[in-house]
Amino acid sequence: MESQGEKTKRFRALHHAVHPLVLPNAWDVPSARAFEDAGFPAVATSSAGLMVSRGYPDGEEMPRRELVDAVARIASRLSIPLSADVVAGYGRDAREVVTTVRQIIRSGAVGINLEDFDHANGKLFPLETQLERLRAVRGLEVAPGVPLVLNARTDALRHGSGDESTRLEETIERLRAFRDAGADCVYPMGLTDAPAITKVVRALDCPVNVMVRRGLPPVPELERLGVKRISFGPSASYATFGLLQRASEEIRTHGTFHNLVDGAISFDELNRLATARARASDLRR
Repeated sequence: MESQGEKTKRFRALHHAVHPLVLPNAWDVPSARAFEDAGFPAVATSSAGLMVSRGYPDGEEMPRRELVDAVARIASRLSIPLSADVVAGYGRDAREVVTTVRQIIRSGAVGINLEDFDHANGKLFPLETQLERLRAVRGLEVAPGVPLVLNARTDALRHGSGDESTRLEETIERLRAFRDAGADCVYPMGLTDAPAITKVVRALDCPVNVMVRRGLPPVPELERLGVKRISFGPSASYATFGLLQRASEEIRTHGTFHNLVDGAISFDELNRLATARARASDLRR
């Protein structure tokens, strides 16, 4: 069985591979297992998808204990690395953020996504405040000598000041500072435009993460632009619940069930998503 430390090293290496890491974001055990069974080399959690699945809006209204428990449940059913979105870290200072991240590591995650948006006041954390938080987290280890994989996100494109060009410059400034504070990967939230992606990638000498959303170039183009990590974000949740809405509308208006049954998995396949995936070495025994 691969140790948590070994998973961490493998996850970090995926950010430096020839091809970009396409990282799906799950919200519960079966969604994570479906991604693993599809062949993805790692999975991350979606804060929006996970929190909404438990009856909370995205943000930090869901108690930290529930977040840790959810991550632990998902990690216990995967044989591949799991990274956890911890939103802004559930803390007003670096010490509280470290407490959150330490619990997330103990739950089985090998990396985190930490953002600089303060949900309490709807503004970005001051840069120095966020750097203090990142440096404190950077000191945490998954195993002796194995630091966690830190993905540092900025929401400056959405919540920075000034026009679009000014917000892009603030984004680059923050990402450079995050990189220098020890981030393994930096994440300009909301970046979809190819010229802007090119500018960000060229300005940073570290892996850059973009999120799947309408208007994002396809994977081959993102690879050409130098992107190293492409995460689903909440898009898989959007797609899943969009399907449920279409199926409901079809039944109510037409009395047919095509959206429910076409392409659906079986009862046995559904049950298998609740159990840990057998490793290839186990199947050969």
